[in-house]
Amino acid sequence: MSSVFLSGDPKSDALLADDPFALLMGMLLDQQVPMEVAFAGPAKLAERLGKLDVVEIAEMNPDDFLEKFSIKPAVHRFPKSMATRVQKLAAEIVDEYDGDTAAIWTSGNPSGPEVLKRLKKLPGFGEQKAKIFLALLGKQFDLEADGWRESAGDYGADGSRRSIADVVDADTLLEVRAFKKQQKAAAKAAKK
Repeated sequence: MSSVFLSGDPKSDALLADDPFALLMGMLLDQQVPMEVAFAGPAKLAERLGKLDVVEIAEMNPDDFLEKFSIKPAVHRFPKSMATRVQKLAAEIVDEYDGDTAAIWTSGNPSGPEVLKRLKKLPGFGEQKAKIFLALLGKQFDLEADGWRESAGDYGADGSRRSIADVVDADTLLEVRAFKKQQKAAAKAAKK
């Protein structure tokens, strides 16, 4: 995949397209902030650290890492908890995949269900986040794992507009945002 439209910023998107750790980190950061803010986070961090190196991040002093993470504008609106999660994610990739993030979805030619299982084992990745990321890999990064669409559930549906996996330009970003707003309103109405 040569280009993506996940952050809306060409420089950030280029990093996401080329660096599997940046992409995974963007997904990790995608909570309680707008999608494009989350996916711009890895580029902010790369700029502050000089590069995004999963081993360096895993081994960095947590206070020093938090300091880089917190420079205004902060990488995330909750810098302390998210910096900790990013470091835990980096450590997991170093420990389990020898620092090769893409191995999560490429090592041993895994099926869709296996990739989903691997993603759910990552710190900060629950069922929904893992399914969305699996759909993102399948829809925009040519993942060829058998059964990825089924494993991604509704997020894997062709032509859907439910998540970051479906954002390819400014129009689809607005469609996904409208879908999310509709879902929140429905959930709120169901509680009444």
